Amino acid sequence: MAPPESRADAGRPRRGSSRFDSDEHYSLRERVRDTRWRRRVAARRSLDHGYRMAVGVVGGLIVALGVLAIPLPGPGWLIVIAGLFVLATEFTWAERLLDFTRRHVKRWSDWVGRQALWVRLVLGLATAAFVYAVLLVTLHLTGVPDWVPGWVPLWR
Repeated sequence: MAPPESRADAGRPRRGSSRFDSDEHYSLRERVRDTRWRRRVAARRSLDHGYRMAVGVVGGLIVALGVLAIPLPGPGWLIVIAGLFVLATEFTWAERLLDFTRRHVKRWSDWVGRQALWVRLVLGLATAAFVYAVLLVTLHLTGVPDWVPGWVPLWR
C-alpha cells in the first residue's frame, strides 16, 4: 500500500509518471518546474512568459551555434545537444527530441560495442579520415591561419 501524500507532495507528479522518463526519475522539465525559484517565476504570468522566451532564445542560439559547428572539427553535435538540454527545461518538444537523440546514440554505441575489433577500427579510421577531409576543405576555403607554422603540411 502506498503511503499517503504529504502537503509538500500534493500536486507533484509521482516518480515515474513522466512518459519521457525511463529510469523512474522526474523528467528534466518537471525537475526544473518543481524548484522553488521556478514556481515563483511561474506564479507571475508576465515574468513566466518572458522567462520561457529567454530560454527559447538562449537554447535556440546554442543549437544554431552547434549546427554551424557540425561540419567543423570539434564538438558540433555536443553543442547541439547542450542547446536541446537548455530548451528541454521548458519545452516538451525539445525534451522529446532529446530523448529520441539519447535513445539512438545509445543504440548506435551499443551496436558498435558489439562489433569485432576490426569493424571498430575501420569505423574509427573512417571517422578520422572524414574529420581530416573536413579540416582540409575548411582550411582550403577559409585559408590557413597565420599562426600555423610553415612546416605544417597544408597548402597556403
